[in-house]
Amino acid sequence: MSEMSLGRHEFTPYKGRRKVTVVGGGNVGATCAQVLATRDYADVVLVDIVENLPQGKALDINQMGAVLGYEPRVTGSNGYEETAGSDVVVITAGVPRKPGMSRDDLVTTNEKIVKDVTEKVVAQSPDSILIVVSNPLDAMCHVAKNVSGFPKERVFGQAGILDTARFQTFIAWETGASVKDVTAVVLGGHGDQMVSVVSAASVGGVPLRKLVPEDRIQAMVERTAKGGGEVVNLLGTSAWYAPGAAAAQMVDSIVLDEKRVLPCTAYLEGEYGIEGLYIGVPVKLGASGIEQVVELELDDGEREALQKSADAVREVVGVLTT
Repeated sequence: MSEMSLGRHEFTPYKGRRKVTVVGGGNVGATCAQVLATRDYADVVLVDIVENLPQGKALDINQMGAVLGYEPRVTGSNGYEETAGSDVVVITAGVPRKPGMSRDDLVTTNEKIVKDVTEKVVAQSPDSILIVVSNPLDAMCHVAKNVSGFPKERVFGQAGILDTARFQTFIAWETGASVKDVTAVVLGGHGDQMVSVVSAASVGGVPLRKLVPEDRIQAMVERTAKGGGEVVNLLGTSAWYAPGAAAAQMVDSIVLDEKRVLPCTAYLEGEYGIEGLYIGVPVKLGASGIEQVVELELDDGEREALQKSADAVREVVGVLTT
């Protein structure tokens, strides 16, 4: 085969491969694209407005394929033409909260960004499923749903998997057990008022409260709620490895129709006593998106905490103009 023919086939996708678009080539988006590439079941398009940034990161991820043994099919772009026909679109675009920026300023700034991105990806991929990662997460899900006009089953957000992963990590460290044997779930808004469901937490099937004293459990719950801030204080910026991998796990469950039950930011219409609001709950994720909202049995304290979390989310959503 000549060099010319090799060049022509450099980014030719396999017939039948699925397509996943990640909008936002920053740390979270690039990590998500990297994890998805290693899964080796879909072509990945990485989009960012910064010239050469997504192209460079895509090239680097492609070349990593030669080391790890996956077939490189990642394309970087500053436009949306290459995203046409995507099965799933992960939206990570947005600005982080900066010193002196109010919460309302952050909401209105990222609302404009998510609105613009949603319009562009929907124009190219009208049958896609949207996963929102941009913050403030719960409010940005409302923006994506309203702008896209998609049903609630096809627009949802990544937050609970990340928060749950933090809780699971702390439980594993506290008990000296493998994190693989830790079962936990975190519900509610993606903020300080998230709800770690201690009553559902276990290690190898043994309830957490039988293994760890209550004061230590509450310390883990508190650390989980402030987990994002802890990383920011250490790094000076938001986390990206765990959030990127969490978004990729959602894509896996959708594209591979795994029907995983995962905590995601979903639009509720009466479930958990919450109406017309995006908030984190366990859902079954499959090829059509959210196939079921799973309602857990919560104790009185957890149910009350979830309602308070919902009230806090409504306050943020109230700032939106879309």
